[in-house]
Amino acid sequence: MMACRGTDLFSEIDMLRAELLHNVEVTADCQRVEEEISQQDVLTRIENIILGIVTSLSKDEAPVLALPNRSSWANVSFDSAIGLQMSSGSSVTTIRSDCALSVAKFAQILKILLVIYRLIQSNSYATKRDIYYNNTQLFGSQKTVDGIVDDISCMLKVPRRSLHVDGTRIDCNSSSAVSSINSRNKLAPLTAVAVSSNIDGIRNIVSCAKFVLIVEKDATFQRLLDDDFCTKLSPCIIITGKGVPDVNSRLMVRKLWDTLHIPIFALVDADPHGIEIMCIYKYGSVAMSFEAHSLTVPSVMWLGLLPSDLQRLRVPEDALIPLTRTDENKLTSLLKRPYLTSQPDWQKEMELMQQTKVKAEIQSLAAIGPDYLTNIYLPNKLRYGGWV
Repeated sequence: MMACRGTDLFSEIDMLRAELLHNVEVTADCQRVEEEISQQDVLTRIENIILGIVTSLSKDEAPVLALPNRSSWANVSFDSAIGLQMSSGSSVTTIRSDCALSVAKFAQILKILLVIYRLIQSNSYATKRDIYYNNTQLFGSQKTVDGIVDDISCMLKVPRRSLHVDGTRIDCNSSSAVSSINSRNKLAPLTAVAVSSNIDGIRNIVSCAKFVLIVEKDATFQRLLDDDFCTKLSPCIIITGKGVPDVNSRLMVRKLWDTLHIPIFALVDADPHGIEIMCIYKYGSVAMSFEAHSLTVPSVMWLGLLPSDLQRLRVPEDALIPLTRTDENKLTSLLKRPYLTSQPDWQKEMELMQQTKVKAEIQSLAAIGPDYLTNIYLPNKLRYGGWV
């Protein structure tokens, strides 16, 4: 899966890794909790939900399901070692079987619980798309299935991968030696491997990589491959979630950190949207806060594109984009996030963006030179420690 080529060119990265290893938090307790959730445990939790429904019916009462509210900031707390995590006393949303507004979702949840129960019993796997096509009329859309699977994972208090949904196996031995990973099942010809939908099943990761580079956009990811970036700066691992990352992309980044303990850098646009995507990898999201311990990597560093880079490199003004009102509101919201108080350097960069009122895409560096990103910007950033 991952190449072992190149020479040690980046002493700053080695120093960063030593610092990260010195400060790494002990996660053994969290890992033990996950290991203790057996298949039988999951089956029992599903059975208890069904038992509750049967009990309500026996009392001539309308069954009700209680789902933790995954969309409220009031339900999460911030831990610097984990990121955003769901509070134990979080509020819930009730799904009633006797309410016209929620009866469809009630039926959808029960149907997916049945599918999951059978998958675990038979020790088999299915994708969310398989579940959707199991009853398209009931679910209506793939998005409905995706959301309910996450709701069930949160309701049962088990990692989503324990539900046997999205379980597939891939063989990376036949892939290119270039150590690049592209998620959401799209392979770059001969140069990239799709992120597996069964991250927990990946074993024996061995790599000489010095660092992992998270790339926000697929276009930038492909450009790095086209410019043979991995060969020039190998050994390294590049991964993209194509914008806002899906759960498998985040699980893969966390897996690489837990296995290799090498620096992880983020390359995103110098705009509020790119910063938020980077924060999702680093600190997590409100919606998936119940599974924060397996999804977040608080050691992620912001490599670029920094707002201060735009001034330092004198990026041409016609390559800069004025902030919209939406951008300004997003930036203000980000600066209020609980985790920003522990990142003064990030705050400074974001405040600079507020002051200059401009943003820029990674592609703006092409205005300086067509190969500036891969031949000058990234090599210098990595060589001289240009991250925050």
